[in-house]
Amino acid sequence: MNEMSKIEFHNREREKKEIMSILKTEPTLITFIYGPINSGKTELMNFLIKNHHESYKVFYINLRGRFIRDYDEFIKVLFDVEHEARYGRIKEFLKPIVSVLPESYYGIPIPKDIFLKLFKEKEIEDAFVYIETVLKAFYKNGYAPVLVIDELQVIGDLKVDELLIYKLFNFFVRLTKELHLVHVFVISSDSLFIERVYSEAMLHGRCRYLLVDDFDEGTTMAFLANNGFRDKEKELAWEYCGGKPVCLVETINSENREKNIKEMLEIRIGQIKQRIGVLKIVSKRILFEEEEIEIRYEAIIEILNRFSNVEFYAFEVITPEITYLVKENILFIDPVKCIIKPQSRLDLLAIRAVIKNGA
Repeated sequence: MNEMSKIEFHNREREKKEIMSILKTEPTLITFIYGPINSGKTELMNFLIKNHHESYKVFYINLRGRFIRDYDEFIKVLFDVEHEARYGRIKEFLKPIVSVLPESYYGIPIPKDIFLKLFKEKEIEDAFVYIETVLKAFYKNGYAPVLVIDELQVIGDLKVDELLIYKLFNFFVRLTKELHLVHVFVISSDSLFIERVYSEAMLHGRCRYLLVDDFDEGTTMAFLANNGFRDKEKELAWEYCGGKPVCLVETINSENREKNIKEMLEIRIGQIKQRIGVLKIVSKRILFEEEEIEIRYEAIIEILNRFSNVEFYAFEVITPEITYLVKENILFIDPVKCIIKPQSRLDLLAIRAVIKNGA
């Protein structure tokens, strides 16, 4: 068995060049990084954070796996108050000695006394003022701050007087378009959230979108060749996994690659069959445009049938049934290109098998 492999940034030159090009210019727009689940979005940003030029200070806030229900929980995630040893250096923010600070933080660094004050008073605007002050300290001293928010959709429905997401968007617009102070990158694998953002009038002309998709065939073949795959193994992996990095890595780390690939497909067929078949037994409703809508089994089958002969298709409007399939991580929406496709090659094959066998 091969040594445990990790997702590589093999031939991610397009994405890296685009991000580095953004960092070399004056901040003007919010950058939304989106793509199918497990396509390598977070790994790409982590790679760039670890290998960024020394002149950049990076503030990384990860909302992945967080259940943020109120202001208190949001504030805890927003700020980095875990490292007691940093407090003395953090107080130097308003002095011209920022070079002594670490190159990256997992949150916005804050002295404990200020954090407790914000936590007590519960004024999100005060928190934003503090963040802006910190970033200005870096900017004034010749640094280009970078703010990365991972899985922002976690707080999509959280209200603090009004939806917190809108307050954040307004704050990000101020940091970028108005003050030209910081590069803001927002990462999300929730394509419904990205579609919602794309449709927001308040963000028109204030953001850009960068797709981080699965590897193409050439990149996949080179990636597998670098990991010792023979031609037949490469063809099999591409047929079943496509360019999904996480699927390819699992295959690389498997003792019996052909068996592992086919088992992954069988598991996915069973999962999709269950998520669709349950609609024949129970009445499922989802929140759609602020109304509870019942999901129609026949409409689900009609959507999936379209993938019998195509790998993607253009959409005109997002329906409740499309929303259900996206929420179940079966389909992916690209709002920029206005197309719908399965989350992966494995999902496409599973959908075709389920439809063929009469879901």
